[in-house]
Amino acid sequence: MVDRLKDKVALVTGAGSIGPGWGNGKATAVALAREGAKVFCADINPDAARETAELIRGEGGTAKVFAADVSQADQVEAMVASCTDAFGRIDVLHNNVGIVAPGGAVEQTEEDWNRVVAVNLTSMFLTCKNVIPIMQAQNGGSIINLSSISGLRYMGINYVSYRYLVRQKISYPTTKAAINQFTKVTAGQYGRWNIRVNAILPGFNRTPMVDNAVVEMVRQGTDPDMTLEKYYAWREEKIPLRRWGDAWDIANAAVFLASDESSYVTGLELVVDGGATLMLG
Repeated sequence: MVDRLKDKVALVTGAGSIGPGWGNGKATAVALAREGAKVFCADINPDAARETAELIRGEGGTAKVFAADVSQADQVEAMVASCTDAFGRIDVLHNNVGIVAPGGAVEQTEEDWNRVVAVNLTSMFLTCKNVIPIMQAQNGGSIINLSSISGLRYMGINYVSYRYLVRQKISYPTTKAAINQFTKVTAGQYGRWNIRVNAILPGFNRTPMVDNAVVEMVRQGTDPDMTLEKYYAWREEKIPLRRWGDAWDIANAAVFLASDESSYVTGLELVVDGGATLMLG
């Protein structure tokens, strides 16, 4: 299908990719553009956002680039103002930023905890704070928050030999659980203005973030010989569909939630995980 988002404006944070290939934000920005949306590509790395925008323009779409650290209130305010100056409105807000940091409740530093909370959670508060009034004036809009299945349950419950993976990350799943609740509360409060707020919960999806960050954290844990191939093979066994997802699985879900096809859907935790959570107790 085409033109499912014709004449709509989408603001995508984390629209770049931290490495070669397709990250969730990059794929979502391109997918939204392919359905007719004008896309405002925001990222802390302007070169990464520019690459995404150039892909969109190369396919005949419309895209603008903005560099912003969305954990900073003044930069979010400037980003939203720039988007409305460029396109006049915001119909879709796709919150895609997210980072991980090593350490459990004892091991993680306070600095890392605060940084993950700021990037993963506070950023969504700040973008919604600035975008919702615009959507209220328009009497409509779709907000899509990227969460994770790690916000639903303990991801290591059946993984005794790999339990260090869970110990190494406490702030990430905590922020993702908070995002789920933030999504539901915001959906309930602003639904009267026809503003829909939903979350996408990816499972084991292969993206540059996994390639560049997660596996390295494993190497720094108790398995210095961990390789990408070994990691992916182990995880694949836990997925009922017996395959990893990718950024396009997330992008397709985002297009649905951004489009009028989901006009009666709000407060949803949309799990996109190949059935992985079915195997986690």
